[in-house]
Amino acid sequence: MPIRKIRRLVTPTALLLAALLSWPALALAAPPQAGQPFPELALKDQHDQIWTVGADTKLVLFAAGRKAANLMQTALADQPAGFLASRQAVYLADMSRMPGFVTRTFALPALREMPFVVGVVLDEALLADWPRQDGAVALIALQGGRVSAVNHATTDAQLRAALGLLP
Repeated sequence: MPIRKIRRLVTPTALLLAALLSWPALALAAPPQAGQPFPELALKDQHDQIWTVGADTKLVLFAAGRKAANLMQTALADQPAGFLASRQAVYLADMSRMPGFVTRTFALPALREMPFVVGVVLDEALLADWPRQDGAVALIALQGGRVSAVNHATTDAQLRAALGLLP
């Protein structure tokens, strides 16, 4: 396409329209902070179903990276279906940095075999500013839809304690 045609397409009005249309996505990227409402997320789970954080949720377990995901799977491996729901907890996995082929071929099929629902993030920009520590699961405590605390679990014992499991 010639540059003249491209310049006609990129007008100030078109740029303003693009910014306005992307505004909701920018609002969703806000990191959870104590005292603030938990952001509404429009995601899907590992079964390609709509995934949301319900109003009664008390704990969001956010795993960003392989080590954090392994920590989650170890802690939940021997738990029955419905365990997270019984604890008013949800699991959110950021898989955006994983190559698409690996996500589709290995990671999502493995998650589909798990007895719990996992919210899946595939867009790196969506949660870019969320709390992360290498090898740790972010524990986002909620009270009445607002963030009451953000901590991290770096060990199986810490994660199990956050889930109310005996050592």
